[in-house]
Amino acid sequence: MFVTVVALSTPLAAQAKGGSTWSVGLAATLGGGWQIEGADVGLARRIGAGPVRALGVAVRLGSFINEGAIIGGTQGFVAALALSARSGRLDLAQMGPENNPTTFGLDLTAEVAGYLGANSPLPQRGRWAAVALLPGLRFGSPDGGQWSLIVGPTAFLGHPTDVHGFLGIRFEAPLARRERHP
Repeated sequence: MFVTVVALSTPLAAQAKGGSTWSVGLAATLGGGWQIEGADVGLARRIGAGPVRALGVAVRLGSFINEGAIIGGTQGFVAALALSARSGRLDLAQMGPENNPTTFGLDLTAEVAGYLGANSPLPQRGRWAAVALLPGLRFGSPDGGQWSLIVGPTAFLGHPTDVHGFLGIRFEAPLARRERHP
């Protein structure tokens, strides 16, 4: 929480023009049986390469949860390194003053992740890769902090290959840049 307070207390002018962002959020697969629930921490770099507007890397840490258990449904630990490419936002609505608007929009994220699991109940066992195509709803200031809700399919590639639903809730903010003084 201290890191979040420090990051949010930096001058907005310094944050608005930065090309990099940090993010923190929750990530979960959806469905019955054993699923993954955890947290994401990541960095992204804004780029302008055709439809791709940001490239990111994130670390995902969590555990396996048995959605059918009432008590004691946690087993093992899972860690992942996720690489993502995100499209630009298609604005749906804008509210607030013109000099500091809040916008609602849609975007699309493609993600590739490598997972390592300890005491995994999944059929892929301890190591697998995943590919996801995640449409998202993004809310916030285009040059400041933004919340996003992403939901879509993710394919766990391994023996066997499974498709799960993926749900992510993330907060993203620009990294502050200090001006250099001679």
